[in-house]
This record gives sequence, C-alpha cells and structure tokens, in this order.
Amino acid sequence: MTFPKRTCGICSEEFELTPDKPGYANRCPACGEEDDGLLKRDDKTEEPSDRELTTARKKAMRDLLYRKDS
Repeated sequence: MTFPKRTCGICSEEFELTPDKPGYANRCPACGEEDDGLLKRDDKTEEPSDRELTTARKKAMRDLLYRKDS
C-alpha cells in the first residue's frame, strides 16, 4: 500500500503522509518536529490558571452588581 504524497507548506519538500506521522498533514516530519517543540514548552508560570480567572470574573461581576451608587 502506498501512502499519498504531500508537499510541505514550510520547506516545499515532498513527503509521504503516513498514519503515524507526527504533526500536521501539510508539514514534513522535520518541520513538524520543530513545531512540536514550540507547542510543548511550559508557559504555565506566565499565564494565570483557570481557577484564578474564574475567581477574578466572579469578583468583577459581584462588584458590578452590588456596587453602591452614591
């Protein structure tokens, strides 16, 4: 069985699209591996967690609803 040939959207090289190929269908394995490294980096220290965002939203809504107009 032959796999379909694709052209990489980044480096314009032809490659076979196999079922176990990592990354995107329009990128060759070499370009896909570079992208995987960028996506897997850990930036959780810079972004607030979901719980912190939810708490901030609730506080803002509470302040808007129950503020005293003087």
